[in-house]
Amino acid sequence: MAIPPVAIGAGPEWSIAPLDLSLPAETPGSTPGEASTGFQSALSDAVGSLSRTQDEAASAAQALASGQAADPTAVVMAVERAQLSMQLASQIRTKSVEAMQDIFHTQV
Repeated sequence: MAIPPVAIGAGPEWSIAPLDLSLPAETPGSTPGEASTGFQSALSDAVGSLSRTQDEAASAAQALASGQAADPTAVVMAVERAQLSMQLASQIRTKSVEAMQDIFHTQV
C-alpha cells in the first residue's frame, strides 16, 4: 500500500514554531550584566522546552506501554522529537565547549 504524498509532512507534529531572536533594546549606560539576562532567559527557555519535550515523550511512551495510547504514531513522533531535541542540545553544548576552549587557548 503506497502512502499518498499529501499525507507526508502534514499535521501539527510537523509544524515548527517560529523563533523569536529579537534582543532586548540596549539603553545607554546599561551594564554588561543587564545584557546577559537576554541570553540567560533564552538559554533557560531552551532548557525548559527540552525538559518538557522529554517529559511528553516519557508520558506518551508510558501510555503506549499501558495500552492507553490511541495513536501509536503520535507516540513515535513524540519520542523521535525528544531524541532529536536531545541530540541538538548535545551538539550545541559540544560546539560551545569547543568555542570556549579555542578562546582560552588564544594567545594575546
